[in-house]
Amino acid sequence: MQALLDALHGGRLIELPTNQKDPALQLLAHLIEAVPDQPVGLDVVAAVTAREQTGNTGLGMGWACPHARIPGEGDLICAIGWSPVGIEYGASDGRTVRMVIMYLVPENQKNTYLKEISALAKSLKADDRFQHLESAAGLNEVRLRLIDLVGSALEASGPDARARMIRLEARQAALPAESTVPPLALANAAILPLSVLAVPGIKNVVLALDRTLVATLENVPDLAGSLNRQGQLEANGFRVFVRSFTNFAPDRTLYECLAIKVNGSAKPATPPASATAAH
Repeated sequence: MQALLDALHGGRLIELPTNQKDPALQLLAHLIEAVPDQPVGLDVVAAVTAREQTGNTGLGMGWACPHARIPGEGDLICAIGWSPVGIEYGASDGRTVRMVIMYLVPENQKNTYLKEISALAKSLKADDRFQHLESAAGLNEVRLRLIDLVGSALEASGPDARARMIRLEARQAALPAESTVPPLALANAAILPLSVLAVPGIKNVVLALDRTLVATLENVPDLAGSLNRQGQLEANGFRVFVRSFTNFAPDRTLYECLAIKVNGSAKPATPPASATAAH
């Protein structure tokens, strides 16, 4: 269950603010799309939705494992959602789902994914602590419990797996405190869609519903150049990722992006002088 452990240490654990299945899956899909170095144009939402229409991915016992398969090579990545109230998921045992573990499965990781899912299913049956996360007081407690449970499962699977976990924990402990990524509570975070229209010689136009995000990005020097070269950028508490782009004649580019903001981390941006004068 290495991908699950990586997600816990990488901060890809969120509290789901909805008890509706589709919105919960969309939030987790967007979280995976925002992982650095993902292919441009990756649409995890569509892939997960299509897969879910072919069969329910509830494992039972309060857990579900939706996934998206994509061509090519890459890492097995997962994002974890915890629902304090439970989601009506349509699982075969009729129980509401508390834990949603979403996987992105590149073609070269099919066997690794199947092994991970098999190990998780065995652990759910063998250790009933996996089934009773509804009593957790909050997201940090969920994270600590999951790390403990995954550690126990890896230890049971053999000394090599346990040794890998110990090495990972040692590397995590060696990092400076400020570099440790905490779990995301969506009460404190937002995932925002946006578009950037880049036209040479004209100021970039940012289309989004968040005024602070618009004002912030429209004041970023060489915004389009940064998105084109790096596929992502950070500005004033926002982390922006390119999902796809389209070139239009003669030399215009439309970037479709996602921005992650932790509420309270972004200060109001100073509006351009021209905008101030206009009001």
